[in-house]
Amino acid sequence: MNLDINSFLLIPLLGFLLSLIIPQRKEHLLSQVAYGTAALNFACFLVFAVFWLAAGHPVLNVKDIVLYRAEGYEFLIDIYFDSVTAVYMIVGAFLTFIITMYSRVYLHREQGYKRFFNTILLFYVGYNITIFSGNFETLFIGWEILGLSSFLLIAFYRDRYLPSRNAVKVFSVYRIGDVGILLAMWASHHLWHENITFLKLHNYSLVHEHLQNHSAVGAFISLMLVVAAAAKSAQLPFSSWLPRAMEGPTPSSAIFYGSLSVNIGVFLLLRTYPFWEYQTSVRILIGLLGLTTAVVASMIARVQSSVKSQIGYASIAQIGIIFIEIALGLKLLALAHFAGNAFLRTYQLLVSPSVVSYLIHEQLYNFVPKLHTAKRFLPKRLEYALYLLSVKEWNLDSFMSRYVFGAFRRVGHSLDFLTLRNVLVFVLPVFVIGLVLLFQQAYLPPYIIPYLPVIFSFIGLGMVLKAFSERSSPLLCWVLILLYHAWIALAVAFNEQFQLIDVSTYLSGILIMGGIGFWGLRKLQSAETQYFALDRYYGHSYEHPKFAFWFLIACLGMMGFPISPTFIGEDLVFSHIREEQFLLAFFNSLGFVIGGIAIIRLYARLFLGSHVKTYHEVPYKSA
Repeated sequence: MNLDINSFLLIPLLGFLLSLIIPQRKEHLLSQVAYGTAALNFACFLVFAVFWLAAGHPVLNVKDIVLYRAEGYEFLIDIYFDSVTAVYMIVGAFLTFIITMYSRVYLHREQGYKRFFNTILLFYVGYNITIFSGNFETLFIGWEILGLSSFLLIAFYRDRYLPSRNAVKVFSVYRIGDVGILLAMWASHHLWHENITFLKLHNYSLVHEHLQNHSAVGAFISLMLVVAAAAKSAQLPFSSWLPRAMEGPTPSSAIFYGSLSVNIGVFLLLRTYPFWEYQTSVRILIGLLGLTTAVVASMIARVQSSVKSQIGYASIAQIGIIFIEIALGLKLLALAHFAGNAFLRTYQLLVSPSVVSYLIHEQLYNFVPKLHTAKRFLPKRLEYALYLLSVKEWNLDSFMSRYVFGAFRRVGHSLDFLTLRNVLVFVLPVFVIGLVLLFQQAYLPPYIIPYLPVIFSFIGLGMVLKAFSERSSPLLCWVLILLYHAWIALAVAFNEQFQLIDVSTYLSGILIMGGIGFWGLRKLQSAETQYFALDRYYGHSYEHPKFAFWFLIACLGMMGFPISPTFIGEDLVFSHIREEQFLLAFFNSLGFVIGGIAIIRLYARLFLGSHVKTYHEVPYKSA
């Protein structure tokens, strides 16, 4: 059975790699590979499910590949299969097959036909890795792939302004969820003193013993998991990203934001349920979060003028109810509700153009207003207030923009004195002093050493906040992010367990991808001298498509995406941050998240959007 489980990850991966080498002009072959991959995976799973059920549906756990091993640390790919995985697998494989079949005609002769199917298969790889993950490290690999494929599909119409802008917005909210995952992984390292597997979470005596002795750490891990799940599943206050994600093609909206990707937060809660099951405060929080989201999203959905936005908010409301069911311990009901909601929303989104046409006809010829509704029992002032709030989507988007990302921008703008010249004059000498202090710790007063990692990490956070708010120089933004990673490595190196090999693992991908990206930016600057800034979307992918692709690869390496050793290095960094160094862990996780947003924004501003040169065709603005 172990070999069969691995095939569920290998089949989508092979399909994705095969789609990359098929030429754009061979549309039929591209679509065949896509829906053939989903169909083969679905068929293999049905066969596997028969034997699995006949064997008494046992819980399977496979320690697959150890990617990195050091003293007291092991980064391994762990595969886990149970009833939750089975439900998510069968729903995901069937819907992916349906969507790929639908898309081969829907996107016929579309300029980005190959790019669409490449991204759908990449999403399917990330989805399968996530639902088959047996530990947080494996789950985070799939989690990151889902975030990237979301960004690429929302920005599918990359020559338009709103898809490019909303792709960055959605990715930014996803990165907030990454804070929760990173801090939960860090705290779990110290709670269990190992890379805990989800199988061990079902050991009640083990979990109870650890939570009894470290109740605060347990509550913190649970809270971070709730934050991650809420951000991924568009629960309050993160709900505003879902209708913005509808800028992509209708098939991608159906599979991502109506059915599969938006329910990954539900999956996270179901997978970690044995951990927080007996934490009453966490269950109350999840229930209240789901209830509030269901009520608010239902009101917003009723006043939407776009059918896709209406379906999106209706899906959010249903996921809120699923959160309530999980909080009440009704896991089987939550799984059934997930499957039903996923099939319904996919169907609604795929037929939405026909529904709009039908409703217009119905409104013109057969519309009869209801004489009695529940709203007539509300005071008129309250009814109008709720209506206005719902039309404004309860100001959720402006709340995130002003009080979260706006706060980061304001802090970054306070560092506007940091130019390329000032970085070389002031920041680099301070970094050299930090290196000297690292190798001369024996001569430092003992009471100073615990503060140095936090100070250096805070300086690195300042670098990345400035990069996030930078609007003029892409080169400065890139250099600041490179320096941020150097500051983080320096800060954690003061912890005695962090060895030179760990530093090398973390910085290897950063230095290689950072060098490639810096060289690429210099080349782009020389080719597009007048159109090289971050104050607008320049759309350089129109004239430099190959360079846009390779620069995206460099950006992913800088973000710690699982294509370089830096991804393992991120987990290494957090595993070597001690339990009492909460500020260091918080600064590091916040820096990783904001740095990723700054990099994606840099890529989007340079390569996405309508082309700045007016002799190119300008598309119509989307709604």
